[in-house]
Amino acid sequence: MPMNTSLFSKVGYLQYNIELGNPQANLERVISLVEMLAPPPGCLLVLPELWAYGFDYARSLELAKKTSYLLEQLAVIATEKNIYFAGSLLEIEQDAVDPFNTLFLLGPEGLCGSNRKQHLFGFWKEDKYFQAGDTPRPITTPFGLVGTLVCYDLRFPVLANVSAFQGAHLLIVSAEWPLARVKQWEILLQARAIENQMYVVACNSIGMTGKIDFGGASMVIGPDGTVLKKAGVNEEVGLVSLSSDEIDSLRNRFCTVGERPSYGNENKIILGVPILKNKVREIKKLGSKIVFTNGCFDILHSGHVHYLQEARKRGDCLLVGLNSDGSVRSLKGDGRPVNAEMDRARVLAALECVDFVIIFDQDTPQELIVELMPDVLVKGSDWPENKIVGASEVKGEGGEVVRIDFKHDISTTKVLRKIQQNK
Repeated sequence: MPMNTSLFSKVGYLQYNIELGNPQANLERVISLVEMLAPPPGCLLVLPELWAYGFDYARSLELAKKTSYLLEQLAVIATEKNIYFAGSLLEIEQDAVDPFNTLFLLGPEGLCGSNRKQHLFGFWKEDKYFQAGDTPRPITTPFGLVGTLVCYDLRFPVLANVSAFQGAHLLIVSAEWPLARVKQWEILLQARAIENQMYVVACNSIGMTGKIDFGGASMVIGPDGTVLKKAGVNEEVGLVSLSSDEIDSLRNRFCTVGERPSYGNENKIILGVPILKNKVREIKKLGSKIVFTNGCFDILHSGHVHYLQEARKRGDCLLVGLNSDGSVRSLKGDGRPVNAEMDRARVLAALECVDFVIIFDQDTPQELIVELMPDVLVKGSDWPENKIVGASEVKGEGGEVVRIDFKHDISTTKVLRKIQQNK
């Protein structure tokens, strides 16, 4: 069955050595490389990560304020040449402390869209200076949907798959990837193309920027993993024609992007502290940040879901302590809970944001928190920190306590009251 795949007819990269902290010099270099390449109308050119200034951490906020000007200058070129650009720059929100590392895609009609870097590279201290994004999605262009990754995001396959499943047939990667790991860069780019049966165009920087030697090897890769064009370690531009027939041919034979089985959630329900404690110990060895919260979650509603989603964003793994039936009765009276503990546990475990559920019998999760010792303890903002069970213990071990606002005017009590009124 024909898929009517929509693509840019040509895509390319502008690979060069970024001059640290010098937006004007790098902008002029981009203009010069565009003139050298003489791209045809309608093509897409990808630039390196933070293409106008590199990782000049000390001046991040100052440089972020130049992003509007830089995008305006790119838009002028895009309009004159009738072409498109994609590359990352710093983005600052009003009153924000730290900027985002954001990939912008623009063309003759203006900004098509943007995506913030989802995974900050802690090894280079990015998480100390930047904020991470949390809404990966493909960008809509006149030539179809385009997926985007910024450098370290390349190591997380789910991000590319999200865009592919939503209909993207092209993946853009804007990066400053070091020479020391350039072989991994090449393998990962090919893997993203193969597993998603999509074209990949990736641009890296070269040479020394600051104290880091970058590896080049900008590439355009076909949906079967074939390298269509690859740069070396010097300044280089490249341009490749794309064919929608290649993707259609592959996906009509078998489409790995479309196969998304559910693997169930029973392994999320943990009833014994020793089992979960061992799991937490192994997860922490990976450097993961463990988040813990608790509650009765008797009748799960939108307020609960928003709260749990926000809790999960505070780390890498969310543990939910669930009051047992006896514990709920002790706290709320003989008429509660409405739903039995295993039913409540299964509903929680079905949520994507929840990694593990553990049932406890006590009125509070004090013992559980001390046993598991999470890195982040989360409660609602209606709780003052000095009243949050386990807060002092977690902070004493170097962890943090986070209080989350409730965005939905709803509660289990209100739901039950409405049910009674409608009888």
